[in-house]
Amino acid sequence: QVQLVESGGNLVQPGGSLRLSCVAHGFIFTRYNMAWYRQAPGKGRELVAGISALDGSTTYADFIKGRFTISRDNAKNAVLLQMNGLEPDDTAVYHCNAGIRDWSPLFDSWGQGTQVTVSS
Repeated sequence: QVQLVESGGNLVQPGGSLRLSCVAHGFIFTRYNMAWYRQAPGKGRELVAGISALDGSTTYADFIKGRFTISRDNAKNAVLLQMNGLEPDDTAVYHCNAGIRDWSPLFDSWGQGTQVTVSS
């Protein structure tokens, strides 16, 4: 059974940093591209960043503007998101999932997510 457990969210001031972590269970982690998604209040879920299983190549949403870095630790079945230069518009619940074509989320089962709030 697929289980995704996100952590690391918090309340932070604009310009601050956070490091999100997602630990995956129930599938062969090294075989899957992984991604972070976010959903802000009243908005749909959107891709934030993705990382390839094959070569570790990464992709980012345009709004990231070089502020975030996605990485993976295959030994720990974990995907990480280093977030710097946080802005109020980054406020959202952040989720991880495996990503397929065009980085659509693969698994129907989502974790609880981790809340990121950027506010002064």
